[in-house]
Amino acid sequence: SAAGLDIGSLNALRRRLSCVKDGRLLADFAHCRAEGYFISDVPGDDPAVVGSGLLVPDHGALAPLPDELPDWARVHLHDTADVDAQEDRVDTVLVARNADARAAAREAAVGLGYAVFADDGDLDGDAVEAAHALVAQLVADAPGLRIWGGETTVQLPEAPGRGGRNQHLALAAALELAGRNDMLLLAAGTDGTDGPGEDAGALVDGGTVRRGELHAGAAATCLARADAGTFLAAAGDLLQTGPTGTNVMDLALGLRLAPEGG
Repeated sequence: SAAGLDIGSLNALRRRLSCVKDGRLLADFAHCRAEGYFISDVPGDDPAVVGSGLLVPDHGALAPLPDELPDWARVHLHDTADVDAQEDRVDTVLVARNADARAAAREAAVGLGYAVFADDGDLDGDAVEAAHALVAQLVADAPGLRIWGGETTVQLPEAPGRGGRNQHLALAAALELAGRNDMLLLAAGTDGTDGPGEDAGALVDGGTVRRGELHAGAAATCLARADAGTFLAAAGDLLQTGPTGTNVMDLALGLRLAPEGG
């Protein structure tokens, strides 16, 4: 947030300010059973976390509220929802999740004739560190496609440039892949957006750094100032899908090609 709150504190505030989050929407179904259909954009796919728990309260301890909370907000704070006795009236149905996006990518890749690794990995933590880990895994693996899903983070400088977490990860991976002709990595948001702008992410290869540095300066400098989008645009590697209307976090696909004649 602009105030510098971490996601735990921000979600705690959302739950306490909202009239429908943290299970409070269930009060509108006081005399009937309710079914909730969820599209999960969170790790673990917990209905108490998706959308901050519209029909299911979070029974875990909420993060503390910030000390600098303004008085107008404190006036509107709700007590923690008390809907335990009503929860047995709710059936939750998971409509879509990141695992479904991974499965769809796997099915499409198999249909195109690629060997696909079955033990998909999770995508989390710092985007640059994640990029290093993904490339290292590709280097260690046999030729084929590996699929990761989840959501990374980026610590922004004071004046960040263009791009989002997937472009940041992709550029970090491109630095690792520089000069290789046997690997490609795609990182994208399943909703078709990655940060401000119309880019969903990027598809990078061993020539990304060379192409981008012809027009955008040093790749490492662009990465440090969180301006991956500018660099990847110069390299011609940005991915635009248009909005998909569904957010089940991010996907990263890494392809290692078989040696020619192998």
